[in-house]
Amino acid sequence: MKKSSSIIIGIIVVVVVVAGGYALFHKSGKSTVSKSTPSSANTSSAPAVNNSVLTTKTDPSLGQYLADPSGKPLYTYKGDSSGVSNCSGSCLATWPAYQDTGSTANLPAGVSTIKRSDNGQVQYTYNGMPLYYFITDSAGHPTGNGVENFQLAKPAAASSSSSSPPSSSSSSSSSTPPSSSSNSSSPSYSY
Repeated sequence: MKKSSSIIIGIIVVVVVVAGGYALFHKSGKSTVSKSTPSSANTSSAPAVNNSVLTTKTDPSLGQYLADPSGKPLYTYKGDSSGVSNCSGSCLATWPAYQDTGSTANLPAGVSTIKRSDNGQVQYTYNGMPLYYFITDSAGHPTGNGVENFQLAKPAAASSSSSSPPSSSSSSSSSTPPSSSSNSSSPSYSY
């Protein structure tokens, strides 16, 4: 009788531990899934962009940035000019264009598209600047900010210093490698 009561107590302990672990895991999962937008350590509070094409995310050290609806970070290229992409070939292999796969009718404010001259694909732009992914990024984890003249795309009011369009290099940058100005500690790519 002592042996069977020890087994029953052991089973009860295992069930309680498993149930507690399950509850704890799912409770913590819900809290990490909670929205991590404006209340985080955000140095500039731009209005959130949340629509069918773009969403605003917040990184504790990088602040607000734009992402696609699945949360994957988006970037702009300093070698581009408004409405023109100058990233092609191996640049495009590392920095794939954020392409429109549906209808371009009724796009949200600030969002438009361009037709790429190198491959004819339709690429999204935000405030005129073409948008790209970085191949090593995953949803919610931007790793390409500052790499080879690419910057995280920022919501309009947050973009004053880090991702504003280039002012003087818009016409001659189509054949210029992107390694001309910010090679600090990033790897170098040949385009």
